[in-house]
Amino acid sequence: MIQIITGSTLGGAEYVGDHLSDLLNKKGIETCIHNQPQLSEIPAEGTWLIITSTHGAGDYPDNIQPFIQALQTSPPKMSGVKYAVIAIGDSSYDTFCGAGKHAYALLEDIGATPVTDCLTIDVLSHIVAEDAAEVWLAKHIHQL
Repeated sequence: MIQIITGSTLGGAEYVGDHLSDLLNKKGIETCIHNQPQLSEIPAEGTWLIITSTHGAGDYPDNIQPFIQALQTSPPKMSGVKYAVIAIGDSSYDTFCGAGKHAYALLEDIGATPVTDCLTIDVLSHIVAEDAAEVWLAKHIHQL
């Protein structure tokens, strides 16, 4: 089971999460999407795929802020979690993909195991973020 956790202001990260979930399901891999993630509802085991945009000055979208705050203040035992992060942002900002990069470092700091480097998707280069995420998934599906 892959837990897909999204942080989205305008829906882009949710679209990527839905698309990757569909692709994984077609491969026989079960997923659970969390568009309003609550730490208490996500098992600290298996694989987590965090897909988040960056809002404002490197901030998390409102829907994922409580989840990240809970991870920072009272993280569960994460030794049974492997993870990947897809960060969506605009490279014209100096805080490009800041939320996703922070989530990647945070998960590693609290004991989860990364399966690949953080994927950054620049919306200036990839107008349809789902396409870039699909290419990434094809390369890394065996690691998830």
